[in-house]
Amino acid sequence: MTSTIPEFPQLLDTVASLADDFALTAAHHDATGEFPFANFGRLHQAGLLGLVTAREHGGLGGGLTEAQAVIAEIGRGEPSTALVLAMHYNSQYALRKSGKWPRHLVQRIVEAGRLGPALINAAQAEPGIGSPAHGKPPETIARRDGNVWRISGHKNYVTGIPILKWVNLLALTDEPQPRLASFLVPTNAPGLRVEKTWNAAGMRATASDDVILDNVAVPAEDITEAQPASEPLRREEGATAFFFSLIGAVYHGAARAARDRLVSFVTTHAPASLGAPLSTVPHIQAGLGEIEVRLATSTRLLRSLADDVDAGRPVGTDGMTVRHVVIDNAVAVTSLALELAGNPGLNRDFQLERHHRDTLTARSHAPQNHMIRTIAAKAALSRHATSQVAEPPAVAAVKPRLKAVG
Repeated sequence: MTSTIPEFPQLLDTVASLADDFALTAAHHDATGEFPFANFGRLHQAGLLGLVTAREHGGLGGGLTEAQAVIAEIGRGEPSTALVLAMHYNSQYALRKSGKWPRHLVQRIVEAGRLGPALINAAQAEPGIGSPAHGKPPETIARRDGNVWRISGHKNYVTGIPILKWVNLLALTDEPQPRLASFLVPTNAPGLRVEKTWNAAGMRATASDDVILDNVAVPAEDITEAQPASEPLRREEGATAFFFSLIGAVYHGAARAARDRLVSFVTTHAPASLGAPLSTVPHIQAGLGEIEVRLATSTRLLRSLADDVDAGRPVGTDGMTVRHVVIDNAVAVTSLALELAGNPGLNRDFQLERHHRDTLTARSHAPQNHMIRTIAAKAALSRHATSQVAEPPAVAAVKPRLKAVG
């Protein structure tokens, strides 16, 4: 892996050490659902919250290559922490790359980040409409009132809400020509409250709870982006690939942890009936081989996508396609690891069932895999239709009939 950050190899050693430490308390956070605040204190101390923040703003200026590596490694240790960190990186990357965020908001975020953990995440999904990826406008409304916007609505799945300093919240304005606008809303704003609703099978420590807004006042100038509501929600190609890639990296890390646990088990456990470690059994080797193939495939796909994004090459919809494959591979790896481990693998203390629950949760991220496949299918059909128009089918030459003589 080639990095634009000179000190990155040493930093990655620190990340690996942090992941090992986070793994020690991962089972506790899974069992209790308690948010891992301490992990973020250590990430801040290591300078990792500023990994993709611009250097001129005190960050390391990393790209997708570096962010992927960090997220996958933290995901190996404690994937809930990795997912919250991935969401923060996504916001920081958008702030740095889009060039659309007002200068005063950028300065506010930069200054807060120097003082301590100052994390951001988007707040877009809603109970009534689901994700904006489904095409419906938000039911959260922003009404102009003098020099402020007053926002009321209900957001769900706001990952990491206990530690977030702001949410970048999507709302529909009540203007004569409504806009889809994103507002930087402090999580301690009067009228904003959190409902603890997250009680999922996996990724239990992400605290992806609901946020209720009741007439929350936001300064008129604190809009991060806006567009006509009549248009589909705009997504910049590189930033979208960045986001999808990091989501995949979280669960790729969890799958690697499952592989490591399985290898440790089969190389040390020798049933009396076998008289040798389980690793000598052919079907165990075949299963482990499949796991290795899937992990290697995911690693290559993620790195290739990162290379293209960091180089500024067009990637189209490859970000969601790669995420689809990586998540499918992660679920397959943890499922197969459970099967190969047998009864011990189902014990909560064994870790494998937790890794499997975590990767299964990946399927909830929008757009879900069936939507990704539909998008891919429609693109293929559109290309075919375009090619048919560009190259009309050849018309067979009609031979003239011979006239009868006589």
